[in-house]
Amino acid sequence: MDRIGKQTKATRRAVVTGAGAALLGAAAPTVVVGPARATPEEMQATINKLVGDAKLKAGKITIDIPPLVENGNTVPCTVTVDSPMTEQNYCKAIHVLNERNPQPNVISVYLNPRSGRAAFSTRIRLSDTQNVTVVAELSNGSFWSASVNVVVTIGACLEDVI
Repeated sequence: MDRIGKQTKATRRAVVTGAGAALLGAAAPTVVVGPARATPEEMQATINKLVGDAKLKAGKITIDIPPLVENGNTVPCTVTVDSPMTEQNYCKAIHVLNERNPQPNVISVYLNPRSGRAAFSTRIRLSDTQNVTVVAELSNGSFWSASVNVVVTIGACLEDVI
């Protein structure tokens, strides 16, 4: 019966919706979980997966990111790789990685000679003070890297404890 005292007919949709909500409520465990964070070792493992047996060389990459950011929710980042971007010699991929966010890989940008420039700008989230590492893969099979330490005063990527 509804509030006025009239009898109402339960629809199949209402019954299924109510049963589904009850099951979800019963199945949801209450677990206290802290924020997940990658480690420098996980970042290094990701880099090793990217480069395989190739030697990682320093240079050819410019990372324009503020060394000190007040809010890690929106950190401007520009990456440029010194590459002529010709059919014979070009940058195939640029990978931005970090060591303290929930996942070590932030973004991967795939390029070809028609891209024109081996560069991009974006905004990233940083959970804490950490190293941001960029790995570039060139068409000749070489891998180049550069790192910048960024001090973050108010971190992003943090979840409240339930």
